[in-house]
Amino acid sequence: MSTIDLNKDTFQTAIQESKPLIVDFWAPWCGPCRSFAPVFEEASTKHDDVVFAKVNTEEEQELAAGLNIRSIPTLMVFREQVLLFSQAGALSPAQLQELITQVKEVDMEKVHAEIAAQQNGGGTQDS
Repeated sequence: MSTIDLNKDTFQTAIQESKPLIVDFWAPWCGPCRSFAPVFEEASTKHDDVVFAKVNTEEEQELAAGLNIRSIPTLMVFREQVLLFSQAGALSPAQLQELITQVKEVDMEKVHAEIAAQQNGGGTQDS
């Protein structure tokens, strides 16, 4: 699967998908972004069970600002509307592969339960 382009109108729908979503925030003038692009594109061809998306921060300044993107490239990973990872800087192919592996292994039921517990004002307690 190749990468998709997201904008402020399509972003919210994209993070609601059940598949993990990896978003690369970039700009055309950014050297590290251009260097990372082939790594990101290559990974997208190897993982049909992950959605790879790009956001051009020059064209989508409102979206980038709303997500506190302060430097590029920045990668964000969402799954079931939950932000699991956010980091500025390009990753090596091995680092990106490790991130994808970790994201696929996350127990989302547990994550949602922890979020619910935090929202209810209490932490989880072991018995």
